Amino acid sequence: MAGRINDEDVKAVRDAVPIDAVVSEYLQLRNAGGGNLKGLCPFHDEKSPSFQVSPSKGFFHCFGCQEGGDTITFVMKIDHLSFSEAVERLAGQAGITLRYEEGGYNPSHQRGERIRLVEAHKIAADWYAEQLATSPEADTGRQFLAERGFDQAAAQHFSVGYSPQGWDHLTRYLRGKGFTDKELILSGLSQEGRRGPIDRFRGRLMWPIRDIGGDVVGFGARKLYQADNGPKYLNTPETAIYKKSQVLYGIDLAKKDIAKASRAVVVEGYTDVMACHLAGVTTAIATCGTAFGGDHIKILRRLLMDNGSARVIFTFDGDAAGQKAALRAFEDDQKFAAETYIAIAPDGMDPCDLRLAKGDEAVADLVEPRTPLFEFALRQIVSRYDLDTPAGRAAALDEAAPIVARIKNSGAQHEVAVELAGMLGILDTQFVVKRVAQLARWARDRGGKGPAPERHHRTQQYAGPPAPTTSRGPALNLRNPVFATERELLKLALQRPELVSPAFDAYGVDEFTAPPYAAVRQAIQDAGGAELGVADPQDYLVKVREAAPDDAVRATVTELAVEAILLHKGVKGADEVYAGAQLVTVRRRAVERRIRDITSRLTRLGTHGDPAELAAVQNELWVLQQYDQALREHGAAAL
Repeated sequence: MAGRINDEDVKAVRDAVPIDAVVSEYLQLRNAGGGNLKGLCPFHDEKSPSFQVSPSKGFFHCFGCQEGGDTITFVMKIDHLSFSEAVERLAGQAGITLRYEEGGYNPSHQRGERIRLVEAHKIAADWYAEQLATSPEADTGRQFLAERGFDQAAAQHFSVGYSPQGWDHLTRYLRGKGFTDKELILSGLSQEGRRGPIDRFRGRLMWPIRDIGGDVVGFGARKLYQADNGPKYLNTPETAIYKKSQVLYGIDLAKKDIAKASRAVVVEGYTDVMACHLAGVTTAIATCGTAFGGDHIKILRRLLMDNGSARVIFTFDGDAAGQKAALRAFEDDQKFAAETYIAIAPDGMDPCDLRLAKGDEAVADLVEPRTPLFEFALRQIVSRYDLDTPAGRAAALDEAAPIVARIKNSGAQHEVAVELAGMLGILDTQFVVKRVAQLARWARDRGGKGPAPERHHRTQQYAGPPAPTTSRGPALNLRNPVFATERELLKLALQRPELVSPAFDAYGVDEFTAPPYAAVRQAIQDAGGAELGVADPQDYLVKVREAAPDDAVRATVTELAVEAILLHKGVKGADEVYAGAQLVTVRRRAVERRIRDITSRLTRLGTHGDPAELAAVQNELWVLQQYDQALREHGAAAL
C-alpha cells in the first residue's frame, strides 16, 4: 500500500507548477483584470467565461458552478485523479522526486492506477515508434505511409508506430518494465489469451491518441495485411483513461493554434490530420472511431472561448456516409457559439488524398470556410422532396424551418429564412420568415434556446459575480450592503492581508453576519490570522483552506481569494484608504447592532431593574456610543 506523500514534497509540487500553466493546457485563458485570468469553465457548460484563475495566489474558482481550489485540486477534478495521483503527475512534470512517509519511494508499486496506465501507454508508444523506424517487418507500414505522402520525419512528428505480428511482443516487453498482467489488461494494450495475456494490436500501423494534456491514453490501429480478419481500424477499448467520446486525435498538437486562431478544423481520420498539419492547417483534429458529439464540443469550446469570430470547419467525404456525418454534426450545432462550416472537395477527396493529388495549397484552400453547416443541412433536406408540388414544398418547409429557427443570430436567421423561401420556390417570403420566427419563439418559450436567453446571460455578466450558494443556507444577496462590505473585507484579508493587519485579527467571528463569511473568518483565525498572511504569504491561503471545516467553506475561501477587489488604481494611498473604510464599516455595523441590543435591554429593565445592573448596562451603552463617534470622526485610526 502506498505511503503518505511527504508534506514538504506536496508543497514543493504546488509551488513548482504555476496554476495558469496547468489550466491553459485544457482551456484558453484571457486577461480578467487585477492579475487574474478567465476562461470557459471545464466543469460545467456556460456561454460566457466565469472561471477565474489567480496565478499570484495559485487558485482557481468558477463563479458559475462554485468549483475551486489549487493546482492539485484542478488536476484531480479535470482528470478524475486521487490526491496522490495528481501530486505524482505534477511532480513528474516538475522533475520532483517524491518521498513517502511509510515504506519509502517505490514508483512501481506506489503510483495510482491512472498514472500507471498512462505510463504503460507512453512506453508502448515509444516502443511502437521504434519498431516502425527500425524493424524489417515494419516495411509494410513504412510503405503504407510513403504511398500517402508521409516520410519518416512525418511519422516521427506524429509518433506513428508499428505493432509486430507476433502474439505477445509488447506484453513481454511491458512485463519486463515492471507492469503486471492485470495492469496490461486494464490498459487495453493486452487482452486475455488461452495461456495468458496477448497483444491486442498485432501487425498494424499505430497512431497514439493523446488527451488534451498530452498524455497517451489509447491507440488507433490500421490493418495492413489481408490475413488480418479484424476491422480496418481498431481502437483501444473503453478504459479508465480512454473514453472515445471524450478524446480528439491531434488535440495536443492543435490546441495552441486553435486558441490563437479561434478556429478548428474537424476531419475524419488520422491521416487526414497528418495531411492537414503538414499542409500548414495546424488546427486540424479528428474523432477516434465515433461521431463528433457533445463531449467533443466541450473540448473545443474551452479552447475557442466562444468569441464572435470563432469558426469550426467540418470536412467530410462527399459520399452518402460523409453527408450523413455532416447532418449528425449539425444536430449539435446550436451548442457552439462559434460559426460552423462544412468543406467538401468537389471531387469528394479527403484531405489526405487531396494533398497527394494536388498538394498542400489545395488542402489549405479546402478548409477555407465557404458553406455554413446550416446551409448544407438545409440543401440536404430540401433535396429529398418534390418541390414541383405544393405538398412537397410544404413538407420541406416543415422539416427545414426548425433548423433556421435554431440559428443564433436573429439577423442571420431572417436572411436565411428568405434564402429558404427561394430554395423551396415559395414566392411569399414573408410567410416563411413569419413561420421561422414563430418556431424560434416557441423554442425560447419551451427551453430558452433562442437568442433572448443568451442576451439575458450576457447581461448578467455585468452585475458582478453571482450570489454564492452554500450548504449553509440560501444564496446571499450581494446587493445587500452589509454582505457586500463583509465580502470585501474578507477578500482583503485573504489577498492583501498587509492592508488590514493587525486590526482584522481583533475582529470577532460574530462581526460577520452572513454565515458563510463568519465561517471564513473562523478559518482565517484558526489558520493563524491575517498576520500570518503578512509573515508567510506563500503558505497563507493553503493553511486557511486546510482550516476550513468542510468543502463549502473551502470553496468560499477559494472564491474570495480569486475574486477581484474593488480597489482604486492609480491614486497614491488609495488601497490603504479603501481597506480602512471596509474595516471601519464592518466594525461600525457591529457596534450599532450591539447598541441596539443594549438599548432594548435597557427598555426591558425599565426603572424597576436592579440599580447595579442598570448602571453597568448604561455605562456599556455610553462607551459604545463614544466608540461609534470616534469611528465616524477618525476612521481606521480609532480601531
